[in-house]
Amino acid sequence: MKRLSFYIFILLPCIAIISALISTNLSDAFYKNHTNPEQPAAIQKPDSPNASSEHHPPTLGQLRKKYSHYFLTNGPRVNKVALTFDDVPDPRFTPQILDILKSHGVTATFFVNGHRIAKYPDIFRRIHEEGHAIGNHSYSHPNFNRLTVPEFVNEIQRTEQAAYPIIEYYPKMIRPPYGEITEEQLKWAVDHSYRIVNWNVDSLDWKGLGKNEVIQNIMSDIRPGAIVLQHGGGGVGSDLSGTIQALPEVITRLQALGYELVTVPELLGISLEK
Repeated sequence: MKRLSFYIFILLPCIAIISALISTNLSDAFYKNHTNPEQPAAIQKPDSPNASSEHHPPTLGQLRKKYSHYFLTNGPRVNKVALTFDDVPDPRFTPQILDILKSHGVTATFFVNGHRIAKYPDIFRRIHEEGHAIGNHSYSHPNFNRLTVPEFVNEIQRTEQAAYPIIEYYPKMIRPPYGEITEEQLKWAVDHSYRIVNWNVDSLDWKGLGKNEVIQNIMSDIRPGAIVLQHGGGGVGSDLSGTIQALPEVITRLQALGYELVTVPELLGISLEK
């Protein structure tokens, strides 16, 4: 009996301690699970169509569609074609082009750079006096995509200031270098009564192509109302001999197909000046 009492005496405190520990753990578990539950992973809402994508400016195609009256690459589908020449005046190539056009009784459109007018005013004057149309191709030939609107405006207006003393008007047509322009720049041009004129037939003559390649590039893509891009000048080391050699044949072949060669303003039915 004494031995039993001894065991009871030993076991009771142990039972009490174990009960206390169990109670504490259960209480902690309950508290953890009910008063401070673990937050579930945040529910991901589906992205809106534009939420995660960066803002992309409109493409040239989208701009042409949106501003179709002001941003042009071709004329109406009539049997007329406009030959155009960029990066003029240039003493190496422009006079030769003018000689060929004159000998064929053809007028074309020249998109001029202001800094070239300042260097070669006599050639620029000849372009004007021989009845060719003149458009603005910027002052220093930058990529407009890299310019702010004020910088873009400066390029246009400096070219106008260089041209006006000789032609006595501000050209209505702007051809962006590389054909590139931003929507903000285009809006400014629209607000100030300009027309942006690119092209839909590219000779790729700036690559220094030979005569036959230039002819092939033009004639394989020609269509009624086409505006053909060629160059009448270029940077140091430019070789436009293929353009010069191809031009007489391009003219005669287009005329043989029944095309009348006209200036861009004649093709589009717009004025030369703003």
